[in-house]
Amino acid sequence: MIYEEVLEKAKKLMPPSCWVCKYCNGLACRGEIPGTGGKGTGQSFVRSYEKLAEIKVSMDTIYKKKEQDCSVTLFGKQFAAPIFAAPISGMASNYTGHFTEKSYAEKLIHGMLNVGCVAFTGDGVSSHFFNDPLSVIEKAGGMGIPTIKPWDQETIFNKIEQAKKAGVFAIAMDVDSAGLPLIFDSDKEVGPKNIRELSEIRSKIQVPFIIKGVMSVKGALKALESGADAIIVSNHGGRVLDHALAPVEVLPNIKEAIGDRMTILIDGAIRTGLDVFKVLALGADGVLIGRPYVVAAYGGNNLYKENNKRVKGCNENDRL
Repeated sequence: MIYEEVLEKAKKLMPPSCWVCKYCNGLACRGEIPGTGGKGTGQSFVRSYEKLAEIKVSMDTIYKKKEQDCSVTLFGKQFAAPIFAAPISGMASNYTGHFTEKSYAEKLIHGMLNVGCVAFTGDGVSSHFFNDPLSVIEKAGGMGIPTIKPWDQETIFNKIEQAKKAGVFAIAMDVDSAGLPLIFDSDKEVGPKNIRELSEIRSKIQVPFIIKGVMSVKGALKALESGADAIIVSNHGGRVLDHALAPVEVLPNIKEAIGDRMTILIDGAIRTGLDVFKVLALGADGVLIGRPYVVAAYGGNNLYKENNKRVKGCNENDRL
């Protein structure tokens, strides 16, 4: 199956939750939450894509021919490439529900392992958002990274214990989830974390601890002070704060401030190998990719059914 076939199949399943655009740039899905769009005007998602496109590569075709090694060692593990799947949950609310949290995790985790890489998994208001993907990680020998949302400390500690029992090799927290509309509007206690609270969380974890949602030098230094082993430079796909900077805009300054004291990962509209090359050249140790992997799971699913829902509420030109 070629990629174009994957897209065509996905287009039969995913609208109106995702329009499966030729270029996944946030234009067609602006403000569509629930759904896959950026918050408010959608500018944070769009800016992430556009700022990556503005970065240009110096061309030099005179060099010694040799094999390229794309492998990377992170968190004590070797991977075929510095590419990870981002944590995504809410298959029923944000997508069309053709996958459950568990069935999507099965596709994602095993697919990534088959190519020598690994997936982050998500969390959410219902316990199964975290538990179901975690059970898949456990069956995969702990080869996955569960991501915990910034709940109250007791809830976080309980989830850490669950992750330990599953044998995971790293644990992440997307601290910026405190600003997600669907979680903020729920009855679950979620909120920002200070350095002391993050340090308490770090003390409960015996594996690498990754903080996702860092978008400034100050934030990176706070994460370092808390004892985190890694950060993910991320604006949460533009779904937390409208008119935020693009992750790639803040990456160079964060790298300059942090140096090699912490692993630096990044996400945010990374779509191609060229995008990966750009952010690695700017200081990242690896990347996370989110929405395109959901499209790949839907489009690569042999059991797909025709979806006759009408395409509405978006500009046709944005979807071309």
